[in-house]
Amino acid sequence: MTALTAPEKAGVSRALRNLYLIRFGFQVGWAIAVALTASALTPLVVALLVLYPVFDLVCAVIDFRSAGATRPKAALYLNMALSALAAIALALFAATGSAAVLSIWGLWAVTAGAVQLAVALRRYRLGGQWPMILSGGISVFAGTGFFLQAGGPQASLVGVAGYATLGAVFFLASAIRLHSAAKKA
Repeated sequence: MTALTAPEKAGVSRALRNLYLIRFGFQVGWAIAVALTASALTPLVVALLVLYPVFDLVCAVIDFRSAGATRPKAALYLNMALSALAAIALALFAATGSAAVLSIWGLWAVTAGAVQLAVALRRYRLGGQWPMILSGGISVFAGTGFFLQAGGPQASLVGVAGYATLGAVFFLASAIRLHSAAKKA
Protein backbone atom coordinates (compact mmCIF):
# COMPACT_ATOMS: atom_id res chain seq x y z
CA MET A 1 0.00 0.00 0.00
CA THR A 2 1.35 3.41 -0.88
CA ALA A 3 1.60 6.01 1.85
CA LEU A 4 -1.61 7.97 2.23
CA THR A 5 -2.14 11.41 3.64
CA ALA A 6 -4.35 11.58 6.73
CA PRO A 7 -7.37 12.89 4.76
CA GLU A 8 -6.92 10.17 2.10
CA LYS A 9 -6.66 7.48 4.77
CA ALA A 10 -9.78 8.80 6.51
CA GLY A 11 -11.68 8.85 3.20
CA VAL A 12 -10.70 5.29 2.31
CA SER A 13 -11.52 4.12 5.85
CA ARG A 14 -14.97 5.70 5.64
CA ALA A 15 -15.66 4.21 2.19
CA LEU A 16 -14.64 0.72 3.31
CA ARG A 17 -16.54 1.09 6.57
CA ASN A 18 -19.73 1.96 4.69
CA LEU A 19 -19.23 -0.91 2.26
CA TYR A 20 -18.62 -3.33 5.14
CA LEU A 21 -21.78 -2.15 6.92
CA ILE A 22 -23.80 -2.77 3.75
CA ARG A 23 -22.22 -6.21 3.44
CA PHE A 24 -23.09 -6.95 7.08
CA GLY A 25 -26.75 -6.09 6.55
CA PHE A 26 -27.04 -8.01 3.28
CA GLN A 27 -25.34 -11.11 4.65
CA VAL A 28 -27.49 -11.26 7.77
CA GLY A 29 -30.67 -10.93 5.72
CA TRP A 30 -29.42 -13.43 3.16
CA ALA A 31 -28.44 -15.93 5.85
CA ILE A 32 -31.88 -15.72 7.45
CA ALA A 33 -33.57 -16.28 4.08
CA VAL A 34 -31.35 -19.27 3.29
CA ALA A 35 -31.73 -20.80 6.75
CA LEU A 36 -35.50 -20.63 6.41
CA THR A 37 -35.68 -22.03 2.87
CA ALA A 38 -32.64 -24.25 2.18
CA SER A 39 -34.11 -27.57 3.28
CA ALA A 40 -34.71 -28.27 -0.42
CA LEU A 41 -33.05 -26.98 -3.58
CA THR A 42 -35.97 -24.90 -4.86
CA PRO A 43 -35.80 -22.13 -7.47
CA LEU A 44 -35.88 -19.59 -4.62
CA VAL A 45 -32.87 -21.22 -2.94
CA VAL A 46 -31.00 -21.36 -6.25
CA ALA A 47 -31.74 -17.65 -6.77
CA LEU A 48 -30.45 -16.87 -3.28
CA LEU A 49 -27.31 -18.95 -3.85
CA VAL A 50 -26.57 -17.17 -7.13
CA LEU A 51 -27.33 -13.78 -5.57
CA TYR A 52 -24.58 -14.10 -2.94
CA PRO A 53 -21.58 -14.20 -5.32
CA VAL A 54 -23.28 -11.59 -7.53
CA PHE A 55 -23.48 -9.32 -4.50
CA ASP A 56 -19.83 -10.10 -3.74
CA LEU A 57 -18.95 -9.12 -7.30
CA VAL A 58 -20.80 -5.80 -6.97
CA CYS A 59 -19.04 -5.13 -3.66
CA ALA A 60 -15.65 -5.85 -5.24
CA VAL A 61 -16.42 -3.33 -7.99
CA ILE A 62 -17.44 -0.72 -5.40
CA ASP A 63 -14.32 -1.51 -3.36
CA PHE A 64 -12.15 -1.13 -6.46
CA ARG A 65 -13.66 2.24 -7.33
CA SER A 66 -13.59 3.69 -3.81
CA ALA A 67 -10.41 2.36 -2.23
CA GLY A 68 -7.99 4.61 -4.10
CA ALA A 69 -4.32 3.78 -3.56
CA THR A 70 -5.15 0.96 -1.14
CA ARG A 71 -6.73 -1.17 -3.82
CA PRO A 72 -4.69 -4.18 -4.81
CA LYS A 73 -5.83 -4.16 -8.43
CA ALA A 74 -4.90 -7.71 -9.38
CA ALA A 75 -6.51 -9.22 -6.27
CA LEU A 76 -9.73 -7.26 -6.71
CA TYR A 77 -9.93 -8.20 -10.38
CA LEU A 78 -9.39 -11.83 -9.39
CA ASN A 79 -12.14 -11.55 -6.78
CA MET A 80 -14.51 -10.15 -9.40
CA ALA A 81 -13.73 -12.99 -11.79
CA LEU A 82 -14.11 -15.66 -9.10
CA SER A 83 -17.46 -14.28 -7.97
CA ALA A 84 -18.76 -14.06 -11.55
CA LEU A 85 -17.64 -17.63 -12.26
CA ALA A 86 -19.22 -18.87 -9.02
CA ALA A 87 -22.56 -17.22 -9.84
CA ILE A 88 -22.56 -18.69 -13.35
CA ALA A 89 -21.54 -22.15 -12.14
CA LEU A 90 -24.18 -22.14 -9.40
CA ALA A 91 -26.87 -21.16 -11.90
CA LEU A 92 -25.77 -23.80 -14.39
CA PHE A 93 -25.21 -26.73 -12.03
CA ALA A 94 -27.82 -26.18 -9.32
CA ALA A 95 -30.21 -28.53 -11.10
CA THR A 96 -27.78 -31.41 -10.55
CA GLY A 97 -28.27 -31.25 -6.79
CA SER A 98 -26.95 -30.07 -3.46
CA ALA A 99 -23.63 -31.89 -3.81
CA ALA A 100 -22.74 -29.89 -6.94
CA VAL A 101 -23.82 -26.66 -5.27
CA LEU A 102 -21.71 -27.36 -2.19
CA SER A 103 -18.71 -28.27 -4.35
CA ILE A 104 -18.96 -25.02 -6.28
CA TRP A 105 -19.62 -23.02 -3.11
CA GLY A 106 -16.66 -24.68 -1.39
CA LEU A 107 -14.25 -23.96 -4.24
CA TRP A 108 -15.43 -20.37 -4.39
CA ALA A 109 -15.12 -19.92 -0.62
CA VAL A 110 -11.56 -21.26 -0.66
CA THR A 111 -10.41 -19.05 -3.52
CA ALA A 112 -12.35 -15.94 -2.47
CA GLY A 113 -11.12 -16.38 1.10
CA ALA A 114 -7.52 -16.52 -0.08
CA VAL A 115 -8.03 -13.33 -2.08
CA GLN A 116 -9.73 -11.63 0.88
CA LEU A 117 -6.78 -12.59 3.06
CA ALA A 118 -4.31 -11.15 0.53
CA VAL A 119 -6.27 -7.89 0.22
CA ALA A 120 -6.55 -7.49 3.99
CA LEU A 121 -2.86 -8.11 4.48
CA ARG A 122 -2.07 -5.47 1.86
CA ARG A 123 -4.36 -3.01 3.65
CA TYR A 124 -3.09 -3.84 7.12
CA ARG A 125 -1.65 -0.34 7.75
CA LEU A 126 -5.02 1.18 6.94
CA GLY A 127 -6.39 -0.25 10.18
CA GLY A 128 -9.43 -2.38 10.87
CA GLN A 129 -8.15 -5.33 8.83
CA TRP A 130 -7.69 -8.02 11.48
CA PRO A 131 -11.31 -9.15 11.13
CA MET A 132 -10.85 -9.36 7.35
CA ILE A 133 -7.62 -11.34 7.78
CA LEU A 134 -9.42 -13.79 10.07
CA SER A 135 -12.44 -13.95 7.78
CA GLY A 136 -10.30 -14.74 4.74
CA GLY A 137 -8.48 -17.52 6.57
CA ILE A 138 -11.67 -19.00 7.98
CA SER A 139 -13.29 -18.87 4.54
CA VAL A 140 -10.51 -21.09 3.20
CA PHE A 141 -11.21 -23.67 5.91
CA ALA A 142 -14.99 -23.37 5.60
CA GLY A 143 -14.81 -23.76 1.83
CA THR A 144 -12.76 -26.91 2.27
CA GLY A 145 -15.45 -28.17 4.64
CA PHE A 146 -18.23 -27.46 2.13
CA PHE A 147 -16.29 -29.23 -0.60
CA LEU A 148 -15.74 -32.28 1.62
CA GLN A 149 -19.36 -32.26 2.78
CA ALA A 150 -20.50 -32.33 -0.85
CA GLY A 151 -19.06 -35.83 -1.19
CA GLY A 152 -20.88 -37.07 1.90
CA PRO A 153 -24.32 -38.59 2.28
CA GLN A 154 -25.89 -35.51 3.87
CA ALA A 155 -25.02 -32.56 1.64
CA SER A 156 -27.01 -29.81 3.37
CA LEU A 157 -27.16 -26.25 2.10
CA VAL A 158 -28.16 -24.79 5.46
CA GLY A 159 -24.49 -24.53 6.48
CA VAL A 160 -23.90 -21.75 3.96
CA ALA A 161 -26.21 -19.57 6.08
CA GLY A 162 -23.83 -19.98 9.02
CA TYR A 163 -20.90 -19.16 6.74
CA ALA A 164 -22.57 -15.91 5.67
CA THR A 165 -23.48 -15.04 9.25
CA LEU A 166 -19.90 -15.45 10.46
CA GLY A 167 -18.69 -13.37 7.51
CA ALA A 168 -21.24 -10.69 8.44
CA VAL A 169 -19.86 -10.53 11.98
CA PHE A 170 -16.35 -10.03 10.61
CA PHE A 171 -17.55 -7.26 8.29
CA LEU A 172 -19.26 -5.53 11.20
CA ALA A 173 -16.14 -5.83 13.38
CA SER A 174 -13.99 -4.41 10.61
CA ALA A 175 -16.45 -1.55 10.00
CA ILE A 176 -16.31 -0.63 13.68
CA ARG A 177 -12.50 -0.71 13.66
CA LEU A 178 -12.35 1.33 10.45
CA HIS A 179 -14.66 3.91 12.03
CA SER A 180 -12.16 4.30 14.86
CA ALA A 181 -9.26 4.48 12.38
CA ALA A 182 -11.05 7.19 10.37
CA LYS A 183 -11.61 9.24 13.52
CA LYS A 184 -7.93 9.01 14.46
CA ALA A 185 -6.83 10.01 10.97
